[in-house]
Amino acid sequence: MKIRLKFSKQGNLRFIGHLDVMRYFQKLNRRAKLGIKYSNGFSPHQEMSFATPLGLGLTSDGEYVDIEFNTVPSKEELIARMNAVSLPELQITDACLLPDDAKNAMASLAAADYTLRFREGYEPWIAGGKAALSEDECAGPALFSDIEDFFAKLEAFISQPSILTEKKTKTSVKEVDLSKQIRKYQRRGDTVFLRVDTGSASNLKPELVMETFFSSLGLHYDPLIFCINRDELYGVDNETERALIAFGSSW
Repeated sequence: MKIRLKFSKQGNLRFIGHLDVMRYFQKLNRRAKLGIKYSNGFSPHQEMSFATPLGLGLTSDGEYVDIEFNTVPSKEELIARMNAVSLPELQITDACLLPDDAKNAMASLAAADYTLRFREGYEPWIAGGKAALSEDECAGPALFSDIEDFFAKLEAFISQPSILTEKKTKTSVKEVDLSKQIRKYQRRGDTVFLRVDTGSASNLKPELVMETFFSSLGLHYDPLIFCINRDELYGVDNETERALIAFGSSW
C-alpha cells in the first residue's frame, strides 16, 4: 500500500536541509512502529519518495512524502501515532491512499503556493530600517514611500506581458521569462501570495521573483525582507490542477 502524507515544517526546523528531513522520517517511522516496506538487496532502505525539497530557511504547511507500507492502520491512527513521536514543528496534517498506478509526488508536481510576509524591522518603506541599509551599513532612505506604494509597483511589475531575467543553474546562466512561470498573484492583506511553476519541467522560486522586482527598480534586494511559507503543492491530472493530497482517497 502506498500512502501519501502531507506534513508541515515550521519553527527552527526550517534550518534543516532535505537530507536531514529524509533521515528524520526514517527514524520517525521506526519510533511509530509502522509496517514500512523495505527494499530488497544488500542494504535495504525504507521505500519513501519526497516531493520537491523545501529551500533552507523557508517554512511550509504543504510538504509531501509517499511511503509504501506492508500493513497500515486507519488514517486517524496513522496520523496520531506519527505525530505522537514527532516534534511539534513537524506534524502530519493529512494522508491519502494512492492507487497502484499513481505517479510519485515528485513526478506529479506542477505548481506551488507561497505566502511572503514582511519580516519585522525589514519593511522596505521604513526609513532607516534594516532593508534600507546602504553598503556601508548606515541607515538609508526608505525603498518605498509606504506599503501601498510597494504593492502598486509590485502589481505593475507582475502584470507585464514579459519579465526577462537571468537564472543561474548548476552549470550555466540562462535567460528566462518569469511571466510564463507565475500562475497567480494576489495581495492578501499585508502579505504577497504567489502560485508559481514547480517541478522538473519548469521551476520558479519566489525569491527570484522578488529579487527581479527589486532589481527592475534599481534597488538592492535583501533576502531577509520576507518570511516565506510554502502553503501547498499541486499536480495536474487530466489537465486539472489539484493539490497533491487530492490524488488519493481516504481509507
